[in-house]
Amino acid sequence: MANFHLPPVGFGPGSQPEDADGAPQYLPMPQEMRVFVPPSPEVTDPTRLAPALRLLRELAAACRVCAQDGTRAEFDLAPLDAENRALIAETLGQGEVSIRIRGVPAVAVQESVFAGVWVLSGRGIDRIEVAPIPAPAISRAFDPVRAAMGAEAPRGPAVVNAPPLLVELQDKSAAWTAGVAPHVINLSLLPHTEDDLLWLDAALGEGSVTILSRGYGNCRITATALPHVWRVQFFNSMDTLILDTFEVTAMPEVALAAPEDLSDSADRLTRVLETIR
Repeated sequence: MANFHLPPVGFGPGSQPEDADGAPQYLPMPQEMRVFVPPSPEVTDPTRLAPALRLLRELAAACRVCAQDGTRAEFDLAPLDAENRALIAETLGQGEVSIRIRGVPAVAVQESVFAGVWVLSGRGIDRIEVAPIPAPAISRAFDPVRAAMGAEAPRGPAVVNAPPLLVELQDKSAAWTAGVAPHVINLSLLPHTEDDLLWLDAALGEGSVTILSRGYGNCRITATALPHVWRVQFFNSMDTLILDTFEVTAMPEVALAAPEDLSDSADRLTRVLETIR
């Protein structure tokens, strides 16, 4: 008898579902990545909206200066009427990064679609800041909302590897100076128990600043009550924690608008103004 085998089922042309055009159907790709979409505000009377248009030109110029030498700039929104405020809000939109600053006064910060252009609001605060990161997010970051207990934090039997990490963080915090490279402890690569993490949370306390960056997945950055120590956590698009670190630095780099971002924002704002004219 000839050694003949029927072709396997489920393979070859016609074995897989096809769309209306006859092409194979593939699993859908993730659709959550945010991309820049140029705003296109409608301006019917440029004369009435002259203050807002002037402010947008000043923002573009400030972005270009900040990209070159890091000089931050602030712009008060209080003098604008409702119509001009609406144009500013429509043009700036909402970007990927938001910041919560607790304390007195509490401040809500929202990055616009133009990286490095931040809108700050709170009691007595109504302004736009052009900078890599708003100044209060740095100056008020480590004001304790929950005090650091240090080595005095209650320790259970399952707390094994956290105390040496605390000593390392305290040492790097005390020795930190401006301009030094960030010191990073990658918890994802270190053995630890759940009680280790809870003990470190109590030992380090909690500062006043929380930053959330929404892109392809999320990045959550939380200031501790120990100066210059941040908790940086990355989540994928399924909201699963994929990277968990402590960083000893003035501000984690992932939260900062880079000079290239600010330069792009200046160009994009200029193009938006050209479409309005």
